[in-house]
Amino acid sequence: MSAPALSPAVPGRVAGPAAAGGGVTQARVVRAEWTKLWSLRSTRWSLLAAVVAQAALGIIVAAAQMSRWGSLSPHDRATFDSIDVGVGGYHLSQLAIGVLGVLVISGEYSTGMIRSSLMAAPRRLPVLWAKLGVYAAVTFVLMLVSALVSFFGVQAIVSGHHLQHGLGDPHALRAVVGTALFLTVLGALALGLGALLRNTAGGIAAFVGLMFVLPGVVALLPGSIGDSISPYLPINAAFTVATSTFDGPHHLATWTGFAVFCGYAAIVVLAAAVQLVRRDA
Repeated sequence: MSAPALSPAVPGRVAGPAAAGGGVTQARVVRAEWTKLWSLRSTRWSLLAAVVAQAALGIIVAAAQMSRWGSLSPHDRATFDSIDVGVGGYHLSQLAIGVLGVLVISGEYSTGMIRSSLMAAPRRLPVLWAKLGVYAAVTFVLMLVSALVSFFGVQAIVSGHHLQHGLGDPHALRAVVGTALFLTVLGALALGLGALLRNTAGGIAAFVGLMFVLPGVVALLPGSIGDSISPYLPINAAFTVATSTFDGPHHLATWTGFAVFCGYAAIVVLAAAVQLVRRDA
């Protein structure tokens, strides 16, 4: 009996079962990452926490402020902005989005599942791009819907004092969409940190240090130095796209700040991509 003929190798395809099914494509890797993302209990709980925080915090703050409106100082009344309150849930939701972003990839390193993922897609980078794409899409959609719920809820609460805004008012739509964009890029940054450090505790520590501890350190610097550095910190640059009013003069322009924040995320993700290609799992 003659041996079966071997089919010639096709560049860009994986030999074996994957090849028999049509090869590894980016679309198939994306589907696999979608399945993995939603099969994790931590994903559902973290996203639920982010949605609740984004949708409910602004409504709670607005209700509390309106209930004691008569006792607020003239300054507090004059500076109350229902747009910023309407999207202010990002102050809490960013924690859930960031932690989950790290877990999306660091969890696979801790369990060893990353080896199976990279064996199925030996070129490696499609796995990283798929994780980023799936998580970014999920984050943007959920946070946009949550921001809209919060925004309209807040406007309904403050309407009794004629403080409401519509989406057509200056900065309103940009703040709502900007909140979703900010949290999406923040999730990508956190995922990049998880891929770069390959450790859940280390990734979360780096995320917290970069986003929340570093601004406190810079605040300890002499005034002129701190004011010069502060606008370029990741969290301060990111906030420019998610707010309609600023507390002080030391900040970047809206889209300039967001571009700086995207630059931080791109650097971390590219560093993670280089390490993924060069270093064994």
